[in-house]
Amino acid sequence: MAARFVVGIDLGTTNSAVAYAPVDGSAPIAVLPIPQTTAPGTVEARALLPSFLYLPLAGETPAEPVVGVFARQRAAEVPDHVIASAKSWLSFATADRGAAILPWGAADDVAKRSPVAASAAYLAQLAAAWAAAFPDAPLVDQDVLLTVPASFDPAARELTVRAAAEAGLPPVTLLEEPQAACYAWIDTAGAAWRQRLAAGDVLLVCDVGGGTSDFSLIAVRDDGGSLALARVAVGDHILLGGDNMDLALAHVVRERLATAGTTLDAWQLRGLVAGCRDAKERLLGAAAVPSLPVAILGRGRKVVGGAVRAEVGRDDAERALVDGFFPRCALSDRPQSPRRAGLQELGLPYAADAAVTRHLAHFLSRNSEAAQPTAVLFNGGVMRAAALRARLVEVLRDWYPGTEVRVLDGADPEHAVARGAACYGLARRGRGVRIRGGTARTFYVGIESAAPAVPGMRAPIKALCVVPHGLEEGSAVELPTQEFGLVVGEETEFRFLSSTTRREDHPGLLLDAWSEEDLAELPPLHATVDWPGHDGAMVPVHLEGLVTDLGVLELWCVGRDDGRRWKLEFNVRGAD
Repeated sequence: MAARFVVGIDLGTTNSAVAYAPVDGSAPIAVLPIPQTTAPGTVEARALLPSFLYLPLAGETPAEPVVGVFARQRAAEVPDHVIASAKSWLSFATADRGAAILPWGAADDVAKRSPVAASAAYLAQLAAAWAAAFPDAPLVDQDVLLTVPASFDPAARELTVRAAAEAGLPPVTLLEEPQAACYAWIDTAGAAWRQRLAAGDVLLVCDVGGGTSDFSLIAVRDDGGSLALARVAVGDHILLGGDNMDLALAHVVRERLATAGTTLDAWQLRGLVAGCRDAKERLLGAAAVPSLPVAILGRGRKVVGGAVRAEVGRDDAERALVDGFFPRCALSDRPQSPRRAGLQELGLPYAADAAVTRHLAHFLSRNSEAAQPTAVLFNGGVMRAAALRARLVEVLRDWYPGTEVRVLDGADPEHAVARGAACYGLARRGRGVRIRGGTARTFYVGIESAAPAVPGMRAPIKALCVVPHGLEEGSAVELPTQEFGLVVGEETEFRFLSSTTRREDHPGLLLDAWSEEDLAELPPLHATVDWPGHDGAMVPVHLEGLVTDLGVLELWCVGRDDGRRWKLEFNVRGAD
């Protein structure tokens, strides 16, 4: 059945949203209200779905897991029964992302979920909202666009697609969130966007959300007298955002309570963090208040008789968040890497340096050959705070004193990504401008060198470029002149690497050496390439790289003698 709607889904770290429009462009893009439990026995429609999954206590009502507002509220009361930041776990290669590991650190009697299953639960809630609003237009028949961070590696993208399939969505098309934010701004600006940007401009999309910071550069070019947009650079996946700010504000409150003689334990701190999340948004919002009360449930010998109460002031928020996370720094500064302890608690690989401005300086310096920003577009819930936007613009203008870095405003940061995804869906159908870019990275496969054995050392690998930077979705790259030996019939390890800075490498280029700054290794693939009757054989093959229409990278091995084909998919250990 032909699709009636394009549907944009923002699967956010903190909040998720849906926007849609008729495929014929006969109506403007709209935001879908999402019914969700807001209190026991109460269901209300909200414009956002908090990306929280509550696993109820025994005997509690409701008895089934709950997604949304009520789950977020319970995070302050029983944090070890609430899954948050599932999206960040999808990108954490060290974790078994297909295993039931969340809530991380919860007691054994909590019925945990995997990051994929938690993400699927959020998407299923969004799908149910669509079904309630459009019973005559099933979501499986629509053109669905799902956003991911620009920094998501192929494994994280594939797991996102898997979560969508588990939620009952049709095959989705992936779109990078900073691009979606730019599409939303273009849609809001209308034809005026061509007056606000000119050929030669470079747009910095600064997307700081609940759990991550993402940076992208989009160049404005002259294309035969018309303006064209091309994404020219993306940053690394930085686990730094609003969650860190909530924790920083919670530590301010905890220290104040400790000075007054009240000590909070780890469980209470987690509840305080959830309370500070709400306070932060109101203290730094447009209608800011001077202070807000925060309540923490009483627990332990030092806290008797109910909740502990504290006050969080706007001055506290500005001091801890503006100066702490957006300090003034030089363009030559780099994120600080303090000496790490030899033994560490397992968990998400949060950024060691909390300064967003230093991470941005590193990104812009690494990509200085690509372009210098002349305009900035803010996205993400964190950047709704005027004080944070003002500080970042101030820093950018200090870095580029000869450039008046302009701020592009007008888009709704809470729904920009979902609206932008829907706008992209229309653009794919010829109804709007498209941002060119293709793959954000150059991809390589590790080739084991033929070298003499050395005790205690693995054979070194070379990096073969299989997908160049900027390869368009749906395109394939064939390397027929280079042959390699593929081991079949026994489990082997396939190693993959990527780069955001080596934009000129061409398919077939074989690198003998590289720096960690240039190439980053992706999660390895442990797989057995089946060929009955040929166990342990080495088959001569050539390689083909493919970026699917879904935005997922595939690598094909093609036999020299009979053309037999084997596909290597970017799965992660234990995810099946």
